[in-house]
Order: sequence, then C-alpha cells, then structure tokens
Amino acid sequence: MNIGIVCYPTFGGSGVLATELGKALADKGYGIHFITYQQPVRLTGFSANIFFHEVRVPSYPLFDFPPYETALASTMVDVVKNNNVDLLHVHYAIPHASAAFMAKQILAEENIKVPFITTLHGTDITLVGRDKTYTPVVTFSINQSDAITAVSDNLRKETLENFEIKKEISVIHNFVDITRFSVKPMDAFKKAIAPNGEKIILHASNFRKVKRIVDVIYTFNKIKKSIPSKLLLVGDGPERHMAEDLCRELGIIEETRFLGKQQDMEDIYAIADLFLLPSEYESFGLAALEAMAAGTPVVATNTGGIPEIITHGKNGYLSGIGDVEQMSHQAISILSNDQVLNRFSEEARKQAESFDIHKIVPKYEDLYQRLLKK
Repeated sequence: MNIGIVCYPTFGGSGVLATELGKALADKGYGIHFITYQQPVRLTGFSANIFFHEVRVPSYPLFDFPPYETALASTMVDVVKNNNVDLLHVHYAIPHASAAFMAKQILAEENIKVPFITTLHGTDITLVGRDKTYTPVVTFSINQSDAITAVSDNLRKETLENFEIKKEISVIHNFVDITRFSVKPMDAFKKAIAPNGEKIILHASNFRKVKRIVDVIYTFNKIKKSIPSKLLLVGDGPERHMAEDLCRELGIIEETRFLGKQQDMEDIYAIADLFLLPSEYESFGLAALEAMAAGTPVVATNTGGIPEIITHGKNGYLSGIGDVEQMSHQAISILSNDQVLNRFSEEARKQAESFDIHKIVPKYEDLYQRLLKK
C-alpha cells in the first residue's frame, strides 16, 4: 500500500505524530509519501520506503498571499498519479482537508479514486477552526473526508460540540515509541546542567501563549526556593523573549537554560526529574506522554485531553489553569522525596506503555484497510 501523508513539517504535535506514524508504517513495508513545504523535522535518517515531495508555491506580484492550498492540492494530484498512491492521510484540518478534497475531485475527473482521512489534532478545531473566516470550509472539508479521526476523546467531543459534523469521528490516541525513550541518562550531560546534583525541571513547547510559559517560570521560581533545581526550556516561539526577560527580572536566569528547538528529545527527557505542562489547553499532550515514556513524572493542567494520559496522584498531578501555587506544591511533593519520585517515575513509564506505538499504529492500518475495501 502507498500512503500520502500531508502535514506541517514543524515541531508541533501534529507534525511530530504524522512523521512518526509515517516512519512506523515505512518500517512495516508501506510506501510513504510525505507532502509538505519542507522536510519534516522528525524525518531523519534514510528509509527505502519513505519519499518526500516538496510543495512549491511560485511567487507572483499578483498575489499578496501565495496560494499554498492550491499548490498543495496540485502537488497531491501529481504525487498520487505518479506514485500509485492508494489513499491520502491529512493531519490538521486547515488547509489540508480542503486541499485533499480538491485533489480528490480533480483525480475523480480522470477516473482515479483516492479516499482521504483527516486527523484532527487540536487548535485546528479549538482555536483556528472556530474563527468565522474558516468555519464553513473546515466544517465542509471534514464532512467530505472519507474517514475522520481525533487524537483524544476530548477533541472528539469539542469537534462535535462546535461543528456540524455529520460523520463518525474515531478516536485514535497519539502514541510514543517506548523503546526510543527508554534510554539511560548521559551522566556528563546531566552533570553539565546540574553540577551539584540539582533536580532538573523540564518544559518543551512551541512557546505560544496557550502554553503559558509564564506559569512554567513562576512555578520553577517557587520550586527552587525549596529544592535546589535547574530549569530547561526546550523550543522556540513568540513568547521566548518575554520568558528570558522574566527570568532575568526574577533573578533565575543563571538557573535556567533555553535550549531552543531540539530533535533528540529522548536524551533531554532522560536527565529530567520533572516535566511541567501548564497549558491553557492541550488536545492530547504529546510532550507529556514522551516525558512519561522516559520515566519523567508530569505536573500539568487539568484541561483538554491531558487527563486521558495522566492519573492524578499516581503518575503525575493535575491542577487548575494558572494555579502556580498548586503546581509548585505538587512538584515539591514529588521532588522532595526520592522514593516518591521513583514511584511516580515507574508509574509514568507504565502509563506510557498503554500508548506504545506498537499498540496504536495497527489501529491506523485497520482504518486504511477498511477504507480501501469500501
């Protein structure tokens, strides 16, 4: 089977999931054709079954805004026709689902039948999709999909509440490669970050307002007053400079490291003692799941799909949005006792096993087979 995967190539959860899914399917012998405007960041190494097709958007003086959606649809048509692609799997509704519908119609004119699956990931529904500018197109293109999946029960519920969806939405949770994240910490790396045995607090995101980076910093500031610790901030985005300024104002810049965008996250998770995720909303919380796979307990907000992976008081803690006091108290309760920390670490890893790649990917395979039999 040849599968076209359309995604954003960035560090965001939808791009990461789409890339890891494609790589896993390629390992099983499927022909995987990634279609996007640049090579996905997680698409490293070589596989004989993986192909990358760049969407090129010509620049003309007529266009103030280059028509990416049109170029994407045309590229999909070209890839399908020249590579015997059996189906398209688009990740993130905007603009991938509408472009896939256009490509499907163009191909149908040439008697080429190619179904497409739309996987909803979060802000394409909860934020961007609700904008009146996009709602009609999002609703239409989702309903025109041959199959629809969502990465959490919460996202499925949000979609049905906010859009007039006429088709079934299947929940296929995000996944993690347990083997990949089960690595031993590099002592030299950990010693460089925490030379005096300080606890290492980690946060990783795209530094948007929804991630509430301010809460990460204020929570860490409270933790370090009770427990010697260091803060690692992985990622980049619009809130980066504000975060650096705040760390300077609080006098904690020396205890904080901004690592920027990183690809080999497993090595960073391995040295962390605790992961902070105080987001205003997470459709699933893939970063939290990856941390748990590495045995790093998580303190997060009780929102979106996060409660579907974190069991409060067992493998992590959930708190109210913006409740820095509670999050810091929860973090300290884990970090102040090594036996407690070890227990939470073991439980986090056990929970992550429920979302192992080998358990989730077959669900997509089954969906593909059912779709092609129709």
